[in-house]
Amino acid sequence: MTVQPIRLFGDPVLRTPADPVVDFDKELRNLVRDLVETMQDEGGAGLAAPQLGVGLRLFAFDVDDVVGHIINPVLSFPDDEEQDGPEGCLSIPGVYIDTKRRQHVVAAGFNEFGDPLQVVGTGLMARCVQHETDHLDGVLFLDRLDAAARKEAMKQIRAAEWYDAAKPPTVKQSPHSIFGIGR
Repeated sequence: MTVQPIRLFGDPVLRTPADPVVDFDKELRNLVRDLVETMQDEGGAGLAAPQLGVGLRLFAFDVDDVVGHIINPVLSFPDDEEQDGPEGCLSIPGVYIDTKRRQHVVAAGFNEFGDPLQVVGTGLMARCVQHETDHLDGVLFLDRLDAAARKEAMKQIRAAEWYDAAKPPTVKQSPHSIFGIGR
C-alpha cells in the first residue's frame, strides 16, 4: 500500500472509459488499498482508478466517516430529486464549481473479493458516487456544467499553479445523459 500520484486534468487516461474488473485477485486488493490511502492522504471524498492511471471500473470513497469502495458500479436513481452545490476533483485541484447532481443514488457492484454489494447514497455520498462513476466513463464534472460555468472553471484551471499551458486539455460536452438535469 502506497500513496500514488494522481493524474491531472489533461491526462488522456481521464477521458478514456475504464474496463470492467474481471480478476478479483491480490493485485486488485492492492489497488483498492492504494486508492483508499491516496484518497485519504489528499483529503478527498472519492478517488477512481483512472485517476491513478489504471483503466479499471472501481473507486474508493470516504464520506461522512464511511470509507469503502465499489467495483463495476451500476447506478440507479430512486427519484428525480436534484441537488446543486460545489463540486471539486482531486484531478483538478483547487477548482470548485456548483454542479447539478441527483440527490439520491443506489450503486450496485462488488467488493474486492467479488462479493455483491450496494451503496445507497444521499446528498454528498450521492454526489461522490455519481462523480466517481463518471470518471469510470471518461467524464469529468466539468462536462456536466453549462457553458458559463464551464468557462469559469477553465479560467480557474488556467490560473492554477499545476496547469501546463504547453499541453492544453480538451473540455467537451458530455455525450452521456445527465439524468434529466438541464444544462
